[in-house]
Amino acid sequence: MSKPVVHIANLNLWYRQKAVLQDLNWIIYPSENWLVCGTSGSGKTSLAKAVAGLIKANGKIEINFNPEASLPPVIHYTANWYQFKDLEGQSNFYYQQRYNKQSTEVTATVRAELQGYGEKLGLDFEEALAIVNQLCFSDLVNSTLIQLSSGEHKKLQLIKGIWLAPQLLILDQPYNGLDKQSRENLNRLLEALAEKGTQLILISNDVEIPACINRFAEISNGKLMEISDEERISERDEELTVKAVPDFLRESPIPTFSGSVIKMTDVSISYGDKQVLKNINWVVERGEKWLLQGPNGSGKSTLLSLVCGDHPQAYSNDFSLFGFKRGTGESIWDIKTRIGLISPELHWYFDASATVWQSVASGFYDSSGLFCEPGSTRHGQVNELLEYFGLLEQSKVLMTELPLGKQRLALLARTIIKNPELLILDEPCQGLDQQQTQHFNKLVDGLCKNGTTLIYVGHFEAQLPECIEKRILLENGAVKSVESLLEAV
Repeated sequence: MSKPVVHIANLNLWYRQKAVLQDLNWIIYPSENWLVCGTSGSGKTSLAKAVAGLIKANGKIEINFNPEASLPPVIHYTANWYQFKDLEGQSNFYYQQRYNKQSTEVTATVRAELQGYGEKLGLDFEEALAIVNQLCFSDLVNSTLIQLSSGEHKKLQLIKGIWLAPQLLILDQPYNGLDKQSRENLNRLLEALAEKGTQLILISNDVEIPACINRFAEISNGKLMEISDEERISERDEELTVKAVPDFLRESPIPTFSGSVIKMTDVSISYGDKQVLKNINWVVERGEKWLLQGPNGSGKSTLLSLVCGDHPQAYSNDFSLFGFKRGTGESIWDIKTRIGLISPELHWYFDASATVWQSVASGFYDSSGLFCEPGSTRHGQVNELLEYFGLLEQSKVLMTELPLGKQRLALLARTIIKNPELLILDEPCQGLDQQQTQHFNKLVDGLCKNGTTLIYVGHFEAQLPECIEKRILLENGAVKSVESLLEAV
């Protein structure tokens, strides 16, 4: 048999006195393309980083590149989570900074980022542009990095990995933040890459994968077990027993206004010559449950930034929020007290020094981190919610020390803890495993029985709450359609 490309024997990795990987064994032979799945926190990312040489682990990791291959003899790891720096080397951004003109002036453009990457590695820039076109990214090559949404950042990192075409490419959660068409295009690119000789390792729990994937494994209890594709898919159909929603979240949110929650009339947003939103007309009434959809770059994030009070151009439009026209004296904090928000971007910029408990409690005050001591009632509510999400034992752990999926659960708890009048859930289940996704969407269904107004952004049709009633679809910054999903059924 051929010499293994990757040979791992008795791999052990401990983190904070907890075993993450235990005597793990794995052999990857030429022409094998693997998908590795497992629950959040099972060690998938740790294993990927260990193979890529990014973290140290005890045990044997032997890599054997093919010296006769034309492809670069390297392992390229595309992270689930990407942190960029501005032109001054800073990476400590805040959430609203992406709408700040001064910030865009000190942040590299997508074109400059790719050109610098290509020059460093001796790559042909025209090849990158071809991949950019295939991933429908052409309109963003002159945008700055800070202006990109999570899905757009994911595309940029995928472009780099595919462009390099290494002998071994590891993609950690490659489909996070990508719309349906982009996922299909990515799979075609990966299939073409595999035909050239690149071997793939995908870290993913998603069903939609490239046809070239021919080996499947699951990490459980620190060990890697090879499974069949049928076993991988069947695990997604397991029923989950969901706990009862905490009592304090079963009460209807206290109304603080009359009129529509959101009313937009011919709302438009432009950056220079680029129009991001075009004559948006949208009314959301109290208690309605909306699904906001559209391909990457369609304007969803910008639309939500208006609703959340983060975008400065709200004041130059005919736009009312919670019954008041923007610019009539309300502060951004008046708005945020009524809203519970989760988004990939908020997760990016959240206070890294906060513990899990502090992060959840900060939801009462709409702050990134906790700067005052909650009273006894709120203290108890934080603990109730941590127990509900299975995070009580990690309450004193720093957020950054949790696996990404559990970080997202903590921020979801932060989002709902004040029982807000309006819930804005922008890809809330990004990074969660199947059971966590089911768990959270059941919670959303429970919360929305009490009159909560909901705006939910999700690209995966199979990962949506049942309570959603209406859908607004954006395309190229304009409203393509508005429909009642209840009537459609």
